[in-house]
Amino acid sequence: MNFESVLAHHLVDHKLFHFMVGPLDLGLSPLIITMWVSALVATVTLSFAARSRSSAARLTRGMIEPVALFVRDDILEPLFGHHANFYLPYFLTLFFFLLTCNLIGLVPYAKGVTANIAVTASMALCTLFLIQFAGVKEQGLVSYITHIVPSGVPWWLWPVLFVIEVFGMFAKCISLCIRLFANMLAGHIVSLSFLFLIFIFAQMNKAMGFGVSPAAVGLALFIYLMDVLVSFLQAYIFTFLTALFVGGAVHPH
Repeated sequence: MNFESVLAHHLVDHKLFHFMVGPLDLGLSPLIITMWVSALVATVTLSFAARSRSSAARLTRGMIEPVALFVRDDILEPLFGHHANFYLPYFLTLFFFLLTCNLIGLVPYAKGVTANIAVTASMALCTLFLIQFAGVKEQGLVSYITHIVPSGVPWWLWPVLFVIEVFGMFAKCISLCIRLFANMLAGHIVSLSFLFLIFIFAQMNKAMGFGVSPAAVGLALFIYLMDVLVSFLQAYIFTFLTALFVGGAVHPH
């Protein structure tokens, strides 16, 4: 069994069929399908919790409502002030979509959506667009561009600092992309590494393969459980940092 091929099966995307629109290939792939499933699961779960009157819905609502209030009261309101409610739908969607993608990526045979850098780069690009939108909306175009550089800077230094600040804005979004991708990918790699110890030792001696299997499986399960915690943590970190960057554009001072 080849470690690289197994890891690639989980993380590398491939088209199920091709549908070309000019230079763009809009054919479906397992990664796209997994994202659709994640969006559907999140939508159905949240709608069920919000609208149903059953006991199961009350239990689900009791778990989801504190999370939604935490995003509103502890993340957005300190950063956005009275603008928080306007941006709340986006950040709730972002958090629950990322969380669902992270958790579904742990299901056997499912694609690790957030362990694919194309997906995390797309999410970071959405953050970059939201920063520009929020800055222009709340300050106006001229004021937003002016406040990219902190006030009080000498005029002759302004162009240099403007370039540095714009580069820093892109760097923040790139760090969002890499952080989420690397953390989710690491869990897959470590879990598979422990499981592949069984096959490595079995190639030397079958008895050795059986001997290390309890420890290898136990360690892989421990990492798997840690990945569940990491799934929540990375959804929170991505949401919080996005709010921090966008909040800086809403309130430049």
